[in-house]
Amino acid sequence: MVKHFPLRSHRYARKASAAALAANEQGKFWEFHEKLMENHRSINEDTIQQIAAELHLDMEKFSRDMDSAPVNNLIVRDLRDGRAVGIRGIPTVLVNGRIVAKPSPENLEEAIAAALNKSKPKSGAP
Repeated sequence: MVKHFPLRSHRYARKASAAALAANEQGKFWEFHEKLMENHRSINEDTIQQIAAELHLDMEKFSRDMDSAPVNNLIVRDLRDGRAVGIRGIPTVLVNGRIVAKPSPENLEEAIAAALNKSKPKSGAP
């Protein structure tokens, strides 16, 4: 699952999050996201519009959706949820609500195993 946590230090991060969610309304979230990541150092209003055009999005719908209450409410919710669990930067990986420090394959495997062990009922439990 992807959560949006636009950093205040990036002038266009929130707009990029809204743009990706608007692209999602047209079934192009992952394509848009990939293009954002490819251009992360040069994201601005023009780049966002250019990516939308390259993906052949309905530009009027895209603009409406970027500014829509549902899109903006989702970003606000994701920010609130992220702060509540201690997220300070991106990317951050969580397993069962816990931040995985240095998410290497080995650390992820350990975190998943620990989460699964905690969810197993103890022997003899009903």
